Amino acid sequence: MPTVVGIRFKKACKIYYFDPAETGVAKGDFAIVETARGVEYGEVVIGPREVDDKQIVSPLKPVMRKATADDDMKLAENKIREKEAFNICLRKIKNHALPMRLIDVEFTFDVNKIIFYFTADGRIDFRELVKDLAAVFRTRIELRQIGVRDEAKMLGGIGSCGRPLCCATFLGDFEPVSIRMAKDQSLSLNPTKISGICGRLMCCLKYENHMYCKHGCNGCGRSERIEIPKMGSKVVTTMGEGKVVGINRKERTAAVQLSPDNTIQVEWEELVDASQADNV
Repeated sequence: MPTVVGIRFKKACKIYYFDPAETGVAKGDFAIVETARGVEYGEVVIGPREVDDKQIVSPLKPVMRKATADDDMKLAENKIREKEAFNICLRKIKNHALPMRLIDVEFTFDVNKIIFYFTADGRIDFRELVKDLAAVFRTRIELRQIGVRDEAKMLGGIGSCGRPLCCATFLGDFEPVSIRMAKDQSLSLNPTKISGICGRLMCCLKYENHMYCKHGCNGCGRSERIEIPKMGSKVVTTMGEGKVVGINRKERTAAVQLSPDNTIQVEWEELVDASQADNV
């Protein structure tokens, strides 16, 4: 199995594998690597380790070198130039009266390419804009249209929970989220309560969704499937008949009220539906 290191080029972005190539890079180091976009500066977030061939996209490119103090200075210079490029592009967009919103500008480390990220309601003919930008910067120009979720990831912000956005802090990739997840978790279906600042369903609806399998498997790998008791249903326990007044999916237990003053916790497997008790 090949030895690789995992490198990330932006906070909360996808991790890519590279061959350490006797450079001695370790977790926490910064390295210079060659990518499909050009030479890039990234952080080693996964130290050298062996992985299966199936996890690698061939050909596996080598790490060029550890980042030096000069590389750090160049990166800082590029950040300053990105801000200047952002303002220049804004003026060019205004001159061409294009219905687009500029979100971010990114230089490759070797300034072989400049990428302008924008949002728009539809397709934009930006050919003249690209010509103007190429004449100013004299390098390859790419304008990339992104969606509202990518916009939120780039700009960041505070979610309704009061914490920084998950997509901007630790989520490497967006995973599919559906309204069914909100229904299964008995959440409000009010769009304003289950949507993030991007206007799409909140990514966190996915986090605990596996706990709400109707068969009670919880994604735990157990082979048996136990039907989850329903709230308000009447069940029979070893201590008598009662009503389900609470469900704990993590512990796979139900709170059963035997009397107004007596509520017990019972594992799902020990419960029997009262309507089927006579047949058991």
